[in-house]
Amino acid sequence: MTVTEKMQTLELYQSILLIGKTTTEIALQLFDALEPVNLDFMLGRWQGSGLHTDHPMDGLLEISNWYGKEFVDPENVHPLLFLDSQEKIFKVAPNATMMNWVLKFPIPKNNYLKPWLMLTNSLLKTEKSQARLRSMEYRGKISATMIYDYLPINDSFRKVDDNTVLGIMDYKNSPQPFFFVLNRRS
Repeated sequence: MTVTEKMQTLELYQSILLIGKTTTEIALQLFDALEPVNLDFMLGRWQGSGLHTDHPMDGLLEISNWYGKEFVDPENVHPLLFLDSQEKIFKVAPNATMMNWVLKFPIPKNNYLKPWLMLTNSLLKTEKSQARLRSMEYRGKISATMIYDYLPINDSFRKVDDNTVLGIMDYKNSPQPFFFVLNRRS
């Protein structure tokens, strides 16, 4: 990728973030234009936010106090970190039933549901790793990919800058990918 192409990609990314929303097609173009990352690049704790593309999950992670992800090493990954009411981070075990329910019956994204979602997450607390990290090919490039232990989901990552990645959740039961941004915190 030339310097000019890199600058155009970063400009596109920044304009999408300012708007806070884009289409799946444009998000895929952006994802495809970004550089892959290796496993070591992903190690650490990352704070996340959704990139809205009219996916049924848009806004859901934010109203449920999602914090992000933590990559301890390639075998120990915590894919779902949330904040409790005291702003302390805790780890959650992904739940297949909830994932399928959200995709079939989208949850209204408003703060009235926040206490219910926070309670549900607190019931799924775990200290056990729930995923692992591997280099895999996705959309023509080999990059770091998080593989959930108990769900048919792979999250692939591409580099925006040294502390930011664009992630894409590829869920076998959903024809539309879900996009999110991770910012390095440690």
